[in-house]
Amino acid sequence: MRAITFDIESISDSMVRGRVDVSEQELTVVAIHDSETGAYSSYLKDELHKLWPILERADMLIGFNSDTFDIPLLNRYYPGDLSRLRSLDILSEVQKVLGRRVRLQSLAEATLGKGKTGDGLKAGDWWREGKKDKVREYCIEDVRLTRELYDYALAHGVLKYKDLRDIRDIKLDTSHWTSASAAPAMTHALQL
Repeated sequence: MRAITFDIESISDSMVRGRVDVSEQELTVVAIHDSETGAYSSYLKDELHKLWPILERADMLIGFNSDTFDIPLLNRYYPGDLSRLRSLDILSEVQKVLGRRVRLQSLAEATLGKGKTGDGLKAGDWWREGKKDKVREYCIEDVRLTRELYDYALAHGVLKYKDLRDIRDIKLDTSHWTSASAAPAMTHALQL
């Protein structure tokens, strides 16, 4: 199964009730890990034509908050419909169990013993300052954390998070994550 773990960085000056409005975001960078090659790569908006064939050949997209943010935002640039691809949103999986959202930083620190190298607001500042390579690196590191959390959950059936002072387990049913039968029947292009 070819899985693409991905993350997006974006910029915008709009917030709605303290939340980012996806429809107001402008994509800056998409970073991916391709399970087929083991490689990490990134794409600026003008390089997206190189990304589309990779996504079209994927069996699954893996992200963090990807079903409600990354896929809808990326879909605005894609000539088809990426929501037709099978996806696994780790944040959604965690939220199903806990009943609330947990930050990537919290999961990474508790589960992997390491955290993020920045945050989305800082990445926006770097972009505005012309530090595109720094944004690429930051986005790739978020993909690396997401991929490592995915692999950890598959191996152990849990992710960990810090709840006040205690590290707690989030027991996840990962049995459907790699099941080929869960994948939708897709043919070549998603450009419908």
